[in-house]
Amino acid sequence: MTTDAHFRPVVDQPVVATTYGPVRGADNGRVKTWKGLRYAAAPVGDLRWRAPAAPEPWTEIADATSFGPVSPQPRSPIPMGLGTRADEDCLFLNVWAPSGADTGAKPVMVWVHGGAYIFGAGSQPLYDGSVLADSSDVVVVTINYRLGALGFIDLSSAGFDSNVALRDVLAALRWVRDNIAGFGGDPDRVTLFGESAGAGIVTTLLAVPAAAGLFSRAIAQSSPATSIYDTDRAGAVAQLLLDRLGMTAAEAHQAPVQALIDASMEVFDHVPTATPGRLAFAPTVDGDLVPDYPVTLARAGKTHRVPLLIGTNKDEAALFRFMRSPLMPIAPKAIRTMFDEIASDQPGLQLPTAEQIGTAYPARRARTRSLGVASDMGFRMPTVWFAEGHGAVAPVYLYRFDWATPVFKAIRLGAAHATELIYVWGNLVSGSRDITFKLGGLKTGEALSQRMRTRWANFAATGVPSGPVGEPQWAPYEVDRRTTLIIDREDKVVDDLDRTIRLAWGDQVLSFR
Repeated sequence: MTTDAHFRPVVDQPVVATTYGPVRGADNGRVKTWKGLRYAAAPVGDLRWRAPAAPEPWTEIADATSFGPVSPQPRSPIPMGLGTRADEDCLFLNVWAPSGADTGAKPVMVWVHGGAYIFGAGSQPLYDGSVLADSSDVVVVTINYRLGALGFIDLSSAGFDSNVALRDVLAALRWVRDNIAGFGGDPDRVTLFGESAGAGIVTTLLAVPAAAGLFSRAIAQSSPATSIYDTDRAGAVAQLLLDRLGMTAAEAHQAPVQALIDASMEVFDHVPTATPGRLAFAPTVDGDLVPDYPVTLARAGKTHRVPLLIGTNKDEAALFRFMRSPLMPIAPKAIRTMFDEIASDQPGLQLPTAEQIGTAYPARRARTRSLGVASDMGFRMPTVWFAEGHGAVAPVYLYRFDWATPVFKAIRLGAAHATELIYVWGNLVSGSRDITFKLGGLKTGEALSQRMRTRWANFAATGVPSGPVGEPQWAPYEVDRRTTLIIDREDKVVDDLDRTIRLAWGDQVLSFR
């Protein structure tokens, strides 16, 4: 849902002094915005595949009314509407704050976008923070980070830094810590939140020692928490990229960026086709920044002691079926291949039997069962495993998003992957071609959006996701009750929602290593 906060004329140009220099934004009377704020030096030349460096300071007031460039990336199968051009010099962030934010320190919500670690940007219109900032009285920050071969390739064996995209996010969080007070935000109440790959970054950073103290709460929407690879697999993907380029690592360091993007798309398509269930690009357990698998650390009580709001959508895999995407194995044969790969890599692991799968997914058609298996293996069970572990060190609030508009039900999308995003951001209708509410449901969607924004913002403010007056009380997820909020036409709280699938999958963590 758009509001006139997007379209009111500029009435002021607020100037803020940052660590590196003064910046001028815009104020439409309800929301202040600063766009294209540089938080790190251009990661080009010698800085390609290096940890982000501090930018050069400036003295004159810099214009911050337009988005900075986004990370170079292939054309997405889903139109992203990146909002601006792409350039390797892409380490910028954007801030939205209520126009009265300078009257008090507001909770801060820092967004890490999704996109399979290869697509997306903080400037996508979907992530316009005007509605969220204005209606929920929070300061919203969206960030860019390096994607695909620029951000997630591991060439540490050739002397380059690993996990540079994660290091980008850490640099942005340090910028927030040092500067957000000048924009009306409270540096002691920073919530890191993200969806899909962005949520995978959130759950990974919960287990990264260098992230300690940089955020006080976390929200992970549809995190592929177990899709994180060891150095052997990451090295194999890096070699695959170099083979496609026909270059050594040293030569690739100097290669034209478009050559890297073209090769990264080939690798992106090849990996999940050859090895169902695996992504080409993902964070790496490098023993340096990332000491171990995040779910393993969560279950050992070694994640940061910050409240966590975490959940998935009911029909996650339906999006990948709709797109005919190889990113998730949907066909029964692909599921069997994936299970065989996991059994080969982790021979001591107990995989669900055919009987257990039949009990947990009582569908008439094998392909429908496979859709549920893919959703739960890729998203739901990693989320439950992470919640169980992290709940021993901090409060965890588990949800499942079940709402689907009539048109999404009609085209068999349901509550698919990413369909919750418009409600979190309050940007329900993106234009005349948007089909989401063509068969109705807008009034229900507006009410649902208000409830979600209230809970997300209250969590950012207090660590407790309380809803509007009269809504169900959402208790923390604890193993004796396993309380879960179902978000639908009407929200409800249930205990042990995932009991059937938990029994099928068991307590051993299945991961795409």
